[in-house]
Amino acid sequence: MQTEETGAKEEPGRARRGRKLTFWQELPILLVIALLLSLGIKTFFVQAFSIPSGSMQQTLELGDRVLVDKLTPWFGAEPERGEVVVFRDPGGWLEGPPKESGGFMGSVQKVLSTVGLMPSADEKDLIKRVIAVGGDTVECNAGSPVKVNGVALDEPYIFPGSKPCDNDPVGTVTVPKGKLWVMGDHRNNSRDSRPHHNETGDGFVPVDNVIGRAFVVAWPLSDWSTLPVPGTFDHVPDAPGGGSASPVDGPAGPEAAAVAGVVPLALWRRRRARRGAALAR
Repeated sequence: MQTEETGAKEEPGRARRGRKLTFWQELPILLVIALLLSLGIKTFFVQAFSIPSGSMQQTLELGDRVLVDKLTPWFGAEPERGEVVVFRDPGGWLEGPPKESGGFMGSVQKVLSTVGLMPSADEKDLIKRVIAVGGDTVECNAGSPVKVNGVALDEPYIFPGSKPCDNDPVGTVTVPKGKLWVMGDHRNNSRDSRPHHNETGDGFVPVDNVIGRAFVVAWPLSDWSTLPVPGTFDHVPDAPGGGSASPVDGPAGPEAAAVAGVVPLALWRRRRARRGAALAR
């Protein structure tokens, strides 16, 4: 290629290097890519939730961040007994009006919550442990352990000093198909299926309301742990013909990390480009 002034040939490699984007030109592109990735992760794979109450103590503490598997349900898998799940409010489980945030900051929050960088102002999700699934019979009586399909559960995960059913006994309940019976691990401090069965409805959670299974406590690092299904549920038989209120603040964690890594990535790309240019000389 020749320049207009001299007619001399210009090296193609040098011309291409001259058109390289600057750091500040690259940064918006990388931010858009990171936001799209975080939105995809949040929507289809893994989402992080914050625990703002003590209804799942001692398994989950106030302020813990849990990672929720949202991918498995896409393949038709349904919640199983013993899993800790996040689900949408079936109706009336969350006390008080939703949080409101107006004005400019409210608009910013809506945008950031869409891509998973902030919790939604009208978040209506809860987290509990699945005790029984469709077709199961639950016995929840004062002074007795919880029984599922006639088998008493050994529940070492419940909060010390908390009784399985004493503060809110419901007797014998059969879970309809497509529904779940859920309970918090802090039985004396959890508005779960029991009070809602007695007070505001049937207390069952539709399977379709389940967002995903919480599988690990990711933050703080001192509380890091997995959330396996307790062994006591292995002894519960399937019912004949059956198969095997704590709000959570919205996404924070993996999605935010995607954006947090943009600046280091851009700087690394520029350092690499400079090294390549130096070697070319």
